[in-house]
Amino acid sequence: MSAPQQLDRAGIARLIPHSGSMCLLERLESWDAQHIHCSTGSHREADNPLRTAGGLLSPNAIEYAAQAMALHGGLIAKEGSEPSAGFLASARNVRLAVTRLDGIEGALQVHAQRVSGDASQILYEFAVKDEAGRALAEGRAVVVLNTPLATEGRTSS
Repeated sequence: MSAPQQLDRAGIARLIPHSGSMCLLERLESWDAQHIHCSTGSHREADNPLRTAGGLLSPNAIEYAAQAMALHGGLIAKEGSEPSAGFLASARNVRLAVTRLDGIEGALQVHAQRVSGDASQILYEFAVKDEAGRALAEGRAVVVLNTPLATEGRTSS
């Protein structure tokens, strides 16, 4: 059985270490070995766990992108294997075009592209866009895999 081409929020939650309202992505739109595209309207939800008294601030777009990267890792993992545990080690060259995400109409479009990587770390470029394709946040992120920090606190379901 091959990995699905599209998933809803429940399917996404089965492949990433986030659950409940912390699973921010609502739909896997498309993916291949190097790219992933997801969408979501969770940025407008009043109970978004990242929302503060000031709203959902734009640096939180990095978490949306990180969840897309985690989902990508789950999708490209060998069939029958558990995806590698990872954590976001750095975000660089981040450009934010808005102050807040909660005022953005329509679904956020979350894109990530695997630029390079090996068994211990992966470099992704990411972009979070509005429905019209305007970039809201862009940057690069390094995900470190299979380290004590990545596996600490991880439990089996």
